Amino acid sequence: MTLSRRRFLTITAAMALLPAASRAQPGRHWVGQALGARASIRIDHPEAEAITARCLAEIDRLENILSLYRPDSALSRLNREGALDAPPFELLECLSLAGTVHRASGGLFDPTVQPLWSLWAEAAAAGRRPSWQARREALARTGWRRLRLDAARIALEPGMAITLNGIGQGYVADRVASLLKAEGLDDILIDTGELRALGARPDGTEWPVRLAGGGAVGLRARALATSAPLGTCFDAAGRDGHILDPRSGMPAPPAWRSVSISAPGAALADALSTAACLTADRPALERLLAGVPGTRIEAAHPHGTGRG
Repeated sequence: MTLSRRRFLTITAAMALLPAASRAQPGRHWVGQALGARASIRIDHPEAEAITARCLAEIDRLENILSLYRPDSALSRLNREGALDAPPFELLECLSLAGTVHRASGGLFDPTVQPLWSLWAEAAAAGRRPSWQARREALARTGWRRLRLDAARIALEPGMAITLNGIGQGYVADRVASLLKAEGLDDILIDTGELRALGARPDGTEWPVRLAGGGAVGLRARALATSAPLGTCFDAAGRDGHILDPRSGMPAPPAWRSVSISAPGAALADALSTAACLTADRPALERLLAGVPGTRIEAAHPHGTGRG
């Protein structure tokens, strides 16, 4: 398996405790679209078809809450209207976790950069970079401290908007993992662009994952996310990456070719790998993770080098 960030969804699940005769029954293999990309679900279980349907329904439900690309999602309504009363639990939970990583990273992870992201995307479509003045104006409409968040209401200051692109796919992986665990499946690997393993493979070995930046890691009851500053770019020349620095409004300086972080949950690994791309060197990267128990650097490849 080659880890390709935000390209596809794969769920591989098996029920190790089933009798051998039951495990031999044909499973379910579904291929289609989910999370805006090609998706694949493989489940080895006597009720695979029904479980697959429930997975897809859950992903669809979460997209109706967290997606920027569905105009009627809870997140889109929040950005459009500036406030959301009685917000869905999942949006509150995802934003609360984002706040935890924002604090742990000293502000490097900040979902309020959406005005900057829109500015860069619009400028790139016009074949240019945003001006300093335009970046300054967009920066004035960002800042996590300006978000008001509680169970009754989420409110943004005028002109603000939120993106969950640095945490949302990991959060979806965690939620699907919880659903499958409740179905009694013990050996699961979920890939939403971030990886979440429940247990190990049915034979008891770790799930093997080859990293796109080089190297490999085995997963057992753990999550993994990889971010690359130039993995997705605004411009055709591949100069301006999609991870933006909330301090300057500029794309992440290419200190890293890619960074892979593992954590107990995929949302946490997702957000930390995004923040990691904005660290300057290995000591700064290690300080970032030192404040978040249960996390570790699986690979960090400096820009312009081989394995790191």
